[in-house]
Amino acid sequence: VTTASPSQVRQNYHQDSEAAINRQINLELYASYVYLSISYYFDRDDVALKNFAKYFLHQSHEEREHAQKLMKLVHYIWKKNMHQALLKLHKLTTDKNDPHLCDFIETHYLNEQVKSIKELGSACILGFPLPFL
Repeated sequence: VTTASPSQVRQNYHQDSEAAINRQINLELYASYVYLSISYYFDRDDVALKNFAKYFLHQSHEEREHAQKLMKLVHYIWKKNMHQALLKLHKLTTDKNDPHLCDFIETHYLNEQVKSIKELGSACILGFPLPFL
C-alpha cells in the first residue's frame, strides 16, 4: 500500500485528517483487490467453489464502495470550498469596483457552476441523460 502525498490545495480540515482519509481510501481499495483476487481463485475450474467466489466478489464490491464514499466526501468538500472561494473573489472584485474581473469570474466560473448544478438536478429528478455521458 502506497501513501499519497498531501494535497497542495488546503481544504477546511487538518492535513493529518486528509492524510488519514487518503490512507483509508488506499486500504479500502487494497482490500477490494485482495477480495477480488480471492474470488477469482475460488472461481477457477480446478477449485470450483462458486459460492465462495460470489461471497468474496461481494466483499470486493463492498470495499470498493467504502473507498468511493470517502472519495465522494473529499470531492464534495473540495467543490464546496472552491465555490466559496469563487464567491469571495467575486465579492472582492465587486467591492473594489473591478467590472472586468467581475464579469470574467461570472462568465467563466460562476455561470458554469450554476449550469452544471442545473444539469445534475435535471438528470437526477427527471432522468435526463447528461450531455457528456
